[in-house]
Amino acid sequence: MSALGAILAARIRVEGPLRLDRFMAAALSDPAHGYYSRAEPFGAAGDFITAPEISQCFGELLGLWAAVVWQAMGRPARVLLVELGPGRGTLIADALRAVGQATPDFAAALSLHLVETSHRLRGVQRQTLARAAAGARATWHDAIETLPPGPAILLANELFDALPIRQFQREGDGWAERCVDLDPEAAEDAPGFRFVLRPVAAADMPALGPAHCDAPDGAIVEVNEASRALAAAIAARLAAQVGAALLLDYGPMRSAPGDSLQALRRHAPHPPLADPGEADLTAHVDFEDLATVARAAGGRVFGPVPQGRFLLRLGLGERAAALARVASERQRDAIESGARRLLDPRGMGALFKAMAICHPGLAFPPLPAPPGFDPA
Repeated sequence: MSALGAILAARIRVEGPLRLDRFMAAALSDPAHGYYSRAEPFGAAGDFITAPEISQCFGELLGLWAAVVWQAMGRPARVLLVELGPGRGTLIADALRAVGQATPDFAAALSLHLVETSHRLRGVQRQTLARAAAGARATWHDAIETLPPGPAILLANELFDALPIRQFQREGDGWAERCVDLDPEAAEDAPGFRFVLRPVAAADMPALGPAHCDAPDGAIVEVNEASRALAAAIAARLAAQVGAALLLDYGPMRSAPGDSLQALRRHAPHPPLADPGEADLTAHVDFEDLATVARAAGGRVFGPVPQGRFLLRLGLGERAAALARVASERQRDAIESGARRLLDPRGMGALFKAMAICHPGLAFPPLPAPPGFDPA
């Protein structure tokens, strides 16, 4: 059993079964043994690969998206460019390179802020920026609440899928919460974990959307209170101060019952409750729920739209072709295969979605929506 698994087993023996969101939060973010504190999860040598690692075009286009939004904001003399959960810093480094070359006025106006709770990853991000974005100076934050005031553009790629979820199972007219308990059939010196159900009083249930309220008996619904809180905080800030946020993640267009909890280890599925701290834990993002929360907090929401369609509208095909024209044969193959992977309607192009949250008065004439969200 992993070191964190032994700690969680001892905690369960004292406190009883753990809510899934608390188990998941410890598995991912424990300061000493959590997944993002322990080792490098990204890339071919890690457990999964993200869009910025697949193609430099991804970060470049998001940087140019931010530049167009800055122009729509009236080109403020100072603007915060914020990335939430920057990973290795690849996306923001590519974005800064693109805006430095294409929109130097925006590059001169922005101040870079990175919201990252992992001190290990902060070190990796410093190294990436030092190598790839000469002169880029960043300020790190534990949460968006410590960002300075002022106009802001926020980017978040594959952040919300890593925020801890709660799961509830329909039991007749009521609900039971799925919690994590010790497996009584496991050896005493190597305890395992299993799901158990704990009845939940109606007063203790979080708010459910219509699609969840109508779930049939035995169905599982997921509620991500951390995602709701973050979406509300983003929208409230943008409603009070001009700006926009771009969120890219994976999940369905509409809310629906279902168990989407999954784990990845070495690019292969892994049992979600096994080896906490040593595998990536994620769940589908409920975009419909986030949009509802963001609108209630005062934001204007665009999307979600499939990532493939969004990137095509931003010009991924043209950018990849331009890079390929001046590349070696080996580089050209990598550029073209990376673009195909991001756009593939059988994979990332459809599974991943893009959604924007904006100040309610922000306009993009002559377009009715931010770049990538306009059908034209």
